[in-house]
Amino acid sequence: MDYLYDGSFDGLLTSIYYSYYEQRAQGIYSEASYQFNMFTPSTVIQSDPVLAARVYDAIDRKISVYSLMQIYYVYLSNNTAKENLILKYLQLGFQLGPKIDSIHSHPEVLPIRQTAKKVSFEAERFLGLLRFTDTRNYLYAVLEPDHNILILLADHFADRLAGERFIIHDKKRSLAIICNKKDWYLSDFSEEAAIPDSETEQLYQELWAKYFTGISIENRKNKKLQSHFIPQRYRHNLVEFRKSELL
Repeated sequence: MDYLYDGSFDGLLTSIYYSYYEQRAQGIYSEASYQFNMFTPSTVIQSDPVLAARVYDAIDRKISVYSLMQIYYVYLSNNTAKENLILKYLQLGFQLGPKIDSIHSHPEVLPIRQTAKKVSFEAERFLGLLRFTDTRNYLYAVLEPDHNILILLADHFADRLAGERFIIHDKKRSLAIICNKKDWYLSDFSEEAAIPDSETEQLYQELWAKYFTGISIENRKNKKLQSHFIPQRYRHNLVEFRKSELL
């Protein structure tokens, strides 16, 4: 039996609950992207926060906080098989307990470690690559990350920009972190119109672009290394590359 869920983390944990207490899941898939076939029966699992909390607590108590964090990062990834990677990892984790944290090369563990690392790395990268523009009423930043990392950025920027209104917009997924000086929340966000800059924003962008190009030393340029730290796919949202035509 394949279990289909609504794409939420609660929905995924609810599906895992039913796999243990109702009928073992052959696979877990997002309902939105599931390819039906006539040989495998499927059922839609309704997300239940209470049942999800039981699975969450069980992972915390019987396996570890580290494993809980790892599977959450994998859930945020763009890996198309992430639900089944998590299901198999937890099946092994509930057998081994905390010992699973010291295993790295097991076929049910290695994909979790590798995928979680990619998500963590991209989130860390955007802590330094996010560029805010001043719209007079709030600060606005746009990004198009490979993974769904918005929620991993929110606390950092809420602390760093304390007292400011800001929006961090994941254009690829039409989601945004919206912070009203103090509290933040994740919301659907599909702003198609251009966000207007303040009167001084363009001036500061020009100055920043001139500084970026002005400090470079021609015979020490290393485009390969620069591409390693700032991949081409991120650059059209970075003002220094957009303004200096170094995309």
